[in-house]
Amino acid sequence: MTVFQTTADFFVTAFYALFDLLWGDLITIPLPGGSSLGLSLLVLILVPSGIYFTVRTRFLPFRLFPEMLRIVVEKKHVSQKGAISGLQALFVSTATRVGMGNLVGVVAAISAGGAGAVFWMWLIALLCSSTAFAEAVLAQLHKEKDPLYGGYRGGPAYYIHHFFAGKKEGRRYSVIAVLFAVSGLICWCGISQVIGNSVSSAFVNAFQMPPIYTTAVLVVIAAVIVLRKNATVKVLDIVVPVMAACYFVATLFIIIKNAGQLPLVFERIFMEAFGLRQAVAGGIGAVIMNGAKRGLFSNEAGSGSAPCAAAAADISHPAKEGLLQALGVFIDTIVICSCSAMIMLLVPSDLIDGLSGMELLQAAMHYHMGDFGVVFIAAIMWLFSFSTFIGILFYARSNVAYLFGDNWLSQTLYKVLALVMLFVGGMAAYTFVWDLGDLGIGLMTVFNMMALIPLASQAVDSLRDYEKKMKGR
Repeated sequence: MTVFQTTADFFVTAFYALFDLLWGDLITIPLPGGSSLGLSLLVLILVPSGIYFTVRTRFLPFRLFPEMLRIVVEKKHVSQKGAISGLQALFVSTATRVGMGNLVGVVAAISAGGAGAVFWMWLIALLCSSTAFAEAVLAQLHKEKDPLYGGYRGGPAYYIHHFFAGKKEGRRYSVIAVLFAVSGLICWCGISQVIGNSVSSAFVNAFQMPPIYTTAVLVVIAAVIVLRKNATVKVLDIVVPVMAACYFVATLFIIIKNAGQLPLVFERIFMEAFGLRQAVAGGIGAVIMNGAKRGLFSNEAGSGSAPCAAAAADISHPAKEGLLQALGVFIDTIVICSCSAMIMLLVPSDLIDGLSGMELLQAAMHYHMGDFGVVFIAAIMWLFSFSTFIGILFYARSNVAYLFGDNWLSQTLYKVLALVMLFVGGMAAYTFVWDLGDLGIGLMTVFNMMALIPLASQAVDSLRDYEKKMKGR
């Protein structure tokens, strides 16, 4: 065995040891009926922190939901040249939250954990929306002007830096902030590969189209947008509302068509959520964890991704952007993920037994809408995946700038690397690269939380200030 092979084996072993630490069962709790509840490190971090922020903000998702909707429709004013509005920042973060996970990921959660997993997805979303609020407010409070793109930039790398290194002159880097930024760039490269594979697989199932054609078109269109200076937000302003509305309308049609089955579907969700009926794949423990993990991974709250967009917003009060990002979690999980769940749960189980992933989802849509349903899911998958790719490269701007400074070379090289990964993923699935994305987002979460919880008071103070101004208007 060569030195190279020995070194490679060591890194692979170390990689999966770290992966298992983040995503594997760190603690296993025995439950009645022979089942068990496995808790990963990320669940142990994100769920208690979600409860903490929900209590600190005095149950913000429930109290201030009407205010979230009001902010969406209020007149937007952008004072800084090149900046984006708070609503545009919401579109960017929604583009990345509403991705492949809302389609295939929800299907996987229900397949492994039963219908009860949907309830735990909903609960996690309600808890984590307060976390999304806090990190978006901190991103606003610690943002900087962007000399390359115009407007503002920021995110966890910046508020982590300010927390650990302070604002002292000469302190270019903070170790934790560097680790967060590197983890983010690794994560988004891995996700680029997953995006390419998901799109090509959907088009193979729908049209028997060779992956090379689908992937080439996807990469060329993406390159035209991401390699231009400020095309990203303009494109997402159009794509995100259209794709979300189309998917919601199609699901609404399916729900109305099968309205008589809805009471049984909701009964099944709540009964299986609490183990009152035998659930798929091992009882109540599997139900809870599949719903929790899917909810956490889908809404991204706490991972530090969405604050990279929130920091770019030119908005009159930091708490406003926090409320918009909290609404983004609601849109992702309560609306879009629930749409995918309903598509699945309103299909007779014998028609989809043995199927998984994209094949299962397209079979469900074929039942509801015939051949058009298969084509529709392929098109929606293309839009979801395309918008996710555009969104993560918007996120990457601030991390690249933190690591390499303000220069077009580093910005362009990372975009080219992501486009290469997008193409590679479209041609074949490499499990290691998929795991790389999961490892990246797991590390991002750990490093983000190291500053997010100690800085919580800043977010809470901003919320109090905003609520005082609400009373005075």
